[in-house]
Amino acid sequence: MKPVDKTSEEEMLKKAYEPARLAMKYHPFYEGKIEITAKCPVRNLNDFAIWYTPGVAEPCKDIQKNPDRVYDHTSKGNMVAVVSDGTRVLGLGDIGPEAGLPVMEGKALLFKYLGGVDAVPICLATKDTEEIIKTVKYLAPSFGGINLEDISNPKCFEILDRLRAEMDIPVWHDDQQGTATIVAAGAINAHKVVGKKISESKVAMIGAGAANIAIARIMVAAGFNIKNIVMVDSKGTLHAGREDIKGSHAEKWYMCENSNAEGVVGGIAEAMKGADIVVAASRPGPGVIKKEWVSDMADDAIVFATANPIPEIWPWEAEEGGARVIATGRSDFPNQVNNSLGFPGIFRGALDVRARTITDEMCIAAAHAIAETAEDHGLSETYIVPGMDDPEVFIREAVAVGMKAIETGIARVTLSREELENRARTAIGRARSQTKMLMSEGFIRNPPE
Repeated sequence: MKPVDKTSEEEMLKKAYEPARLAMKYHPFYEGKIEITAKCPVRNLNDFAIWYTPGVAEPCKDIQKNPDRVYDHTSKGNMVAVVSDGTRVLGLGDIGPEAGLPVMEGKALLFKYLGGVDAVPICLATKDTEEIIKTVKYLAPSFGGINLEDISNPKCFEILDRLRAEMDIPVWHDDQQGTATIVAAGAINAHKVVGKKISESKVAMIGAGAANIAIARIMVAAGFNIKNIVMVDSKGTLHAGREDIKGSHAEKWYMCENSNAEGVVGGIAEAMKGADIVVAASRPGPGVIKKEWVSDMADDAIVFATANPIPEIWPWEAEEGGARVIATGRSDFPNQVNNSLGFPGIFRGALDVRARTITDEMCIAAAHAIAETAEDHGLSETYIVPGMDDPEVFIREAVAVGMKAIETGIARVTLSREELENRARTAIGRARSQTKMLMSEGFIRNPPE
């Protein structure tokens, strides 16, 4: 394979770091990324008698008699709380709730622009599992869904499981379910590109945190063989002899007992040897994965290096190592397998049917919608998932998720496929048009030079 030209490598490095440079200019310029705007008309001050007192008493009494009417009278049905304690932010680690707030605001912006979903960032000044669970439950009356974000492992598993069991609105951990959905979609299509069957694929998974544990679960549900997965944590491969894990981490121990049928022992290099695909969701690189380890993979290797802000291996290094399909979590490289391609459409569908939860079945339905959208456009080594600039992928996800919720009895309301598509298309189109209008009218200023 032709080596990467040094000049182009320097250009790619400069390009890779450019978003960070601009972020430090733009964030203080705008002093935040979201704000609240009116949804109802205010023709004159008399309208406040309708929207507030005394008129508002009538919707209040209606909800008191019929609690589900809160979805008809308020914004609850399109409102999501983005909740974090700031303990595992974007590969930066435990940086605290204030430092995590820019990420949660960004998440809210993506919810709105890509999915037409109103989202509120809520960063909590506690790391205690019970306090986080209690606080989220207290928030439930105001929100149609909860997006847990950047909460450290292993408590994120308990928080998600408890809240899903104890609340009757969707609770979703994007670092688990969101990452798993988009990676599964990309992996399915990458195997189509290289002409391999997912059921026979040997999978190396670098990192055994919330993301990769969930990715493994969703990939297996989508057709990958768990026995062909070799997962690596900071101490080495997961296998039945890892007594240090037994009794202390249920999810990792499950992988020890059920994956790695060949009993591979060692580290990242050993896990990757002969693998068809490597899925890395570990710590920011570069250098976490070495190109010589990519060379030891099977022919037509697939490399997913998803760490942010810097992938575990630069794409050009993976290419030099012989990888045929390379994906990262970044928007400035081809094949972005980023959560942003999943959660806006998934929540759109879940909210539109007033779902009580988001199941793995709904995630798999979304993964197939993502994969099929890309396939319809024509797959290639540099195109295995759609881009975020394609509104159709979010609409198709919303329909797939909503229909699966109805099919499995999780939805509060039943809509037809056509109704789901119309609702999603209207909400997403409105959000994008509204943003463009605010920009054209100068209410959203152009960024500084």
